[in-house]
Amino acid sequence: MLDLNYVRENLETVRTALANRNFPGELLDKFAELDVERRNVIGETDRINAERNAASKEIGALMQAGKRDEAETKKAAVAGLKERQSELEKRRDEADAAMREVLINLPNIPSDDVPIGSDETANVEIRRWGTPREFDFEPKDHVDLGESLGILDLERATKIAGTRFAILNGAGARLERALVNFMLDIHTTEHGYTETMPPYLVNRTALFGTNQLPKFEDDLFHIKDERAFALIPTAEVPVTNYFAGEILDASELPKHFTAYTMCFRSEAGSYGRDTRGLIRQHQFEKVELVKLCMPENSEDEHERLTANAERILQLLELPYRTVILSTGDMGFGARKTYDLEVWLPSQDTYREISSCSNCGDFQARRMNLRFRRTGGAKPEFVHTLNGSGLAVGRTWLAIIENYQQADGSVIIPEVLHKYMNGITKIG
Repeated sequence: MLDLNYVRENLETVRTALANRNFPGELLDKFAELDVERRNVIGETDRINAERNAASKEIGALMQAGKRDEAETKKAAVAGLKERQSELEKRRDEADAAMREVLINLPNIPSDDVPIGSDETANVEIRRWGTPREFDFEPKDHVDLGESLGILDLERATKIAGTRFAILNGAGARLERALVNFMLDIHTTEHGYTETMPPYLVNRTALFGTNQLPKFEDDLFHIKDERAFALIPTAEVPVTNYFAGEILDASELPKHFTAYTMCFRSEAGSYGRDTRGLIRQHQFEKVELVKLCMPENSEDEHERLTANAERILQLLELPYRTVILSTGDMGFGARKTYDLEVWLPSQDTYREISSCSNCGDFQARRMNLRFRRTGGAKPEFVHTLNGSGLAVGRTWLAIIENYQQADGSVIIPEVLHKYMNGITKIG
């Protein structure tokens, strides 16, 4: 959530920034109207309060002078002022609530170095790693390969649960588990993250804190009972909310967490997109990276978090590229995002496998997560960062496609051999 005073004092700057994000300006117009109303109400309230204070002194003087009738007349007039003041205070509170509602629905302000553009066509490639393999045969996609090897069953998953679900069997299931353990081991032993295992169900307060609510209500799987739980769309939600409402000591920062979880998304509005295979599923696995840090360190922490995710692709020897998302393609809460896109031979293109975002104090403000530099210092909002390290299912399919052989078998990357119980090839 944006800071109210910042929006008030930099209205046109905010308007330009949101226009660059393809966000309509009507809400800012409403904010400005509410701000004028609130200021007028506060001014009128202060005037009446001063008038009441002056009247109270006058009443006291009249009482001391024995002029009781005049004092009572003055009291009656003051009573009317009190009612008027109560009405104004109610209007002020209503304006405050309406302004907060506007702020809740405004996205984050992009960083100055984010490319301006309306959609993904304005994204800018930063670097590439690895060279896509040249096949001497026609490469298959992961669905044909997985089904022919007996390690992927989409038909029976659909029978059991519906479309956009999958069943992995045998070495395919083992490969998924191997990837999870490999990613967690690298992030905890080489990159210094603390592993955590959070709940898969969260409340609405947590979802608001990481800006899934109210904007992405329809993209969640909700539990239909009085507790108002929802299944997590990403481990970012429970892990970033870990210290919500708390004030940390500066000496405790930064905090680096990694978590493996199932993730659940309804994919509202994405029908017809990536319906084949594992690209866009309702249920999928992810190893998440989350950082909490002081504001002056968040840009460096963002670069390191992105490099940590890239390291997984490098160790797996999967070609990828890193792009910085444009203003029109960034997520709601991000001020800057790098996407990692892995090469998929069947599509002859790069596809997203991780988004690494710096949210600044946007989420911390929503969840009231702060830190104090010294004992008597005023609390400040922390900066929050998150990224996939990596999306496990998409890593699985990238391995299946990039390591396929002419006979339909799949070679297991060397770094995964110790996790595969002796399996070096699926065939």
